[in-house]
Amino acid sequence: MISPQDASQASEKLCRMAPVIPVLVIDDLAHARPLAEALVAGGLPVLEVTLRTPCALDAIAEMAKVEGGVVGAGTLLTPADVEKAVAAGAKFGVSPGATDTILSACEAADLPLLPGAATSSEVMRLLERGYSVQKFFPAEANGGAKALKAIGAPLPQVRFCPTGGVSLANAPDYLGLSNTLCVGGSWVAPKDKMEAGDWDGITALAREAAALAR
Repeated sequence: MISPQDASQASEKLCRMAPVIPVLVIDDLAHARPLAEALVAGGLPVLEVTLRTPCALDAIAEMAKVEGGVVGAGTLLTPADVEKAVAAGAKFGVSPGATDTILSACEAADLPLLPGAATSSEVMRLLERGYSVQKFFPAEANGGAKALKAIGAPLPQVRFCPTGGVSLANAPDYLGLSNTLCVGGSWVAPKDKMEAGDWDGITALAREAAALAR
């Protein structure tokens, strides 16, 4: 059983490992291990595999074998998702929003969760429960860095990983905010490079992302 406070402490530690957490949608299980190796080699050790494809759980299991990587499960929606993610080897979880059900399931499974919030009320509710590290989602659709800065003014004790529409071009806008620990983004693992097996190209994108200032 993990407390919300300990979960946030664990999430903050992960978020501080690199300026970008790759958000990965994996359609082909054969891509999992070389993708993880490429991203870790480029300086992005914390990897979020979204549970949006049939092979996602198997991909987590494969990527968990890569030395130096920390693999988590994204798009956690139900207690069953949490149970399967833990069984696959996920070390942390990410959810697009937050319900009492998903929060309790992660706490019971001893799985640190980065819960999603989009409004000040949602941020306050999570903070009330003990979550001081949260995911701001969907970031760009919610007003981008300006909105996150505005939320941070009355709630400076909360730190965020903004995700959703974040790119190499706008990541510095978020990383320059005092309430941003890191960003989540999918641009470091484009589908065309994965399908082409261009792992060196993905490592180059990861290096570029890992060099972002914060």
